[in-house]
Amino acid sequence: MTKSNIKPDYLGHRERLRQRFLLSEGRDMADYELLELVLTIALPRRDVKPLAKALISDFGSFAGVINANKEELCAIDGIKENTVTVLKIINAALQRTSWQNLQSQDGPIILNIDSLIDYCRTGMCYSDVEEFRLIYLDSKLHVIGQETMQKGTINSVAIHPREVIKAAMSNRASAIIMVHNHPSGNVQPSKSDVAMTERIDEACESIGIRLLDHLVVSNKDYYSFAQHCLLKSCS
Repeated sequence: MTKSNIKPDYLGHRERLRQRFLLSEGRDMADYELLELVLTIALPRRDVKPLAKALISDFGSFAGVINANKEELCAIDGIKENTVTVLKIINAALQRTSWQNLQSQDGPIILNIDSLIDYCRTGMCYSDVEEFRLIYLDSKLHVIGQETMQKGTINSVAIHPREVIKAAMSNRASAIIMVHNHPSGNVQPSKSDVAMTERIDEACESIGIRLLDHLVVSNKDYYSFAQHCLLKSCS
């Protein structure tokens, strides 16, 4: 057998990894193993196990890797634009799946808090700045749309009640849920969060739109204004 016909050792390992994935759809695989399979799509002629382990070490988890920004990823030796594209496709697929799962719920959104939190975390929790998002609901409290209204700094985001009311009316929403993230990981609302929520709650009530909840989310926790009875709709 000529040297050119000798298959690299990593190909056998890659095939065994692929078979394991097919048996359990990845449920029994470590983060670096799942990432390794993903990387083979972008880097089919390279042993990517060391790169997968390096990425998990740097970003902490599979989710951390696919949510890292392009500049952070490209700073890793061996990562090029094609690899970043594959990772971002997976991230986009996860966000779209969580949104479509939320939209497909039969009952009122308040009965599906797990799906709601999953969507919010998937789309917002790895941002390095605060983002303010509105989720629009119909009269039966089914999801009809969503919009990112504002992006702020690492520890603040400002939104005026007038902007929220205008957006809700434009989308013909009977109710809304406000969501913003805390990059720090501490989901306890600030004084400005509470004051802003009170102003928007009053503005919504004045025109017959229900503020169903205001969620503050991080990748490990969330805070619900409704669950803490801090909204007019709770009384």
